[in-house]
Amino acid sequence: MKIYAVGGAIRDTLMGLPVHDIDYVVVGSSVEEMLAQGFRPVGKDFPVFLHPDTQAEYALARTERKTGQGYKGFHFYADPSVTLEQDLERRDLTINAMAQELGADGKQFGPIIDPYKGQEDLASKVFRHVSDAFAEDPLRLLRIARFAARFPEFSIADETMSALKAIVQSGELNALSAERIWQELARGLIATKPMHLFQVLLNTGAAKTILPPTLAANLAYEFFREELITHFDLGGKRLEERCAITLMDLDSSEIRSWAEGVRMPIEVRDFSEIFSELKLLSQKTLADTYQAVDVLAWFNRADVWRKPDRGQALLELAEKLGFKVSPLLAALRQAQELNTAQIIAGVDAQDRSNGERIGSAFESARLAAITAALHS
Repeated sequence: MKIYAVGGAIRDTLMGLPVHDIDYVVVGSSVEEMLAQGFRPVGKDFPVFLHPDTQAEYALARTERKTGQGYKGFHFYADPSVTLEQDLERRDLTINAMAQELGADGKQFGPIIDPYKGQEDLASKVFRHVSDAFAEDPLRLLRIARFAARFPEFSIADETMSALKAIVQSGELNALSAERIWQELARGLIATKPMHLFQVLLNTGAAKTILPPTLAANLAYEFFREELITHFDLGGKRLEERCAITLMDLDSSEIRSWAEGVRMPIEVRDFSEIFSELKLLSQKTLADTYQAVDVLAWFNRADVWRKPDRGQALLELAEKLGFKVSPLLAALRQAQELNTAQIIAGVDAQDRSNGERIGSAFESARLAAITAALHS
């Protein structure tokens, strides 16, 4: 048997990028031989094994045949007769369909095996699919969108764009699991140019299926896309910040509905919802004048008392984007400096075990502090 490093590790090495994970393909072997050499099986849909020492994943070379809908609708065939070229042919892009042999010492050696001219497309900075089977897997559309955000200098070959549109027209995007959709979107959002992710979804017609309705509609307008690019450049690069920027023009109910649909992590969902409410609050102000009761309501909504770091992060992101939130930052500092013991001491002794009474005292004290800060 022979073992090869394949896919993204070869691509990133040729691009001079750091390699974090390496995919390995085993050619000319069988399940029985892998087990005999101490590999531990972990694959459910096709034979994947963990190396007995490094715990890295090794997959038997395989071919696949479309048998149903979605990215899981495939029958995989792994056999010692499957060649490396056949295995590489089932991959998505030519730049991901390259390999290099591994020696007995576990190190790569020899020439890059490149049957589908991935190095040419890498030099030309083109995303080009390997075979017609590309359009059978709807997940590949999201992968290309994510790659476009990571490698913004690349363009999509015309024939590959046609294949992406065919995926949308097939309706198979509806068969994707929520978890896989979010996984690809999240990786694209924190990439170099997240707008390229949305541009691919827009150009292929996938935006209406994948994104919230309001966001999909807004992306059709050039001024919105340009503004979004500016906000990405100004704002933070963390996932919750990028997501909040993307969704800030939606009301919190639409954010909640979509977040649940794609299984967005709760902390990211909450950050986005609260940020959209902050934008709405900032738009209601006249001549930088906030109403203390509205500010307190948002502070409570953001739970700044128990999660001060999140409250600070929300306001700092808003400030980076040009929202007029300096009065809110001052009000937050003043409200957080209140003496808890003094507030409780101000409550009648017989009421100090009354949670509602204590809560009311804190609300009053915080409202007074916010009012003073807003008028200072």
